[in-house]
Amino acid sequence: MGTPLAYFEFFVQLLLALACGGVLGWERESQNKPAGLRTHMLVAVGAAAFTAVTLQMHVIFGVEESTTLDPARAVQGIIGGIGFLGAGTIIQSRGSVQGITTAATIWVVGAIGVACGAQQYDFAIITAVTTFLILAVLGRLERHMVRRKTTSDQGA
Repeated sequence: MGTPLAYFEFFVQLLLALACGGVLGWERESQNKPAGLRTHMLVAVGAAAFTAVTLQMHVIFGVEESTTLDPARAVQGIIGGIGFLGAGTIIQSRGSVQGITTAATIWVVGAIGVACGAQQYDFAIITAVTTFLILAVLGRLERHMVRRKTTSDQGA
């Protein structure tokens, strides 16, 4: 059984994953994208929980069992599962593909969850901030450039 300190640390891992996933999910939600706040939060929390549990099992069962309890294999499974989930957000309609950025964001949120589960909080926060800047700042820049291109095409 775990100690109160271990439970508190696990709670912190999940809470940080939830917060980072929430910030990115909020950005997607504010843009009316198919996967928003709750989806991003759940992906981050799930990835953190899977990673933390796998690492804890590795500690409990020891190095002798490391071939079957290799944490890297668990991370591979998490990445594959999240890729499948992200693929579900991509929609093709009338020759146009939509949802790729949201799918990529779900994938990144999974990485943030893995970092939280591995207690690599600095990596999680840096990744979340960088991703938010990409979504928010570059998203605005893209929309501005599209408006300018549309305006110049109409004037030509």
